[in-house]
Amino acid sequence: MSTKQETVDFILSSIQAAGDVSAKKMFGEYGLYCDGLIFALVCDDQLYIKPTVAGREYWGDIEEAPPYPGAKNYFYISEDNWDDSERLSDLIRIMLPELPPKKPKKLHKS
Repeated sequence: MSTKQETVDFILSSIQAAGDVSAKKMFGEYGLYCDGLIFALVCDDQLYIKPTVAGREYWGDIEEAPPYPGAKNYFYISEDNWDDSERLSDLIRIMLPELPPKKPKKLHKS
């Protein structure tokens, strides 16, 4: 099962206060980006955010689950939390500084 575009559009509209948010399609699922950093995955119409210490402290008791078989656990954000734009946007802003910086693209020698 793959994620519907409507799901991604709804999540993006809910978190737009977090910064410059966008989505990229990846193997029928989506990676979510904020200010150029990937911070979450949307798989099977479910939202999974990369876990960080600051994110855990902010959200409190949060469920964790792998977004796909064999993956590490991410924060699982259930659909009933997607309407809380302020809380989701704050979570993203708080956890972004803990994510590794974007790697520069390698130049290919010709």
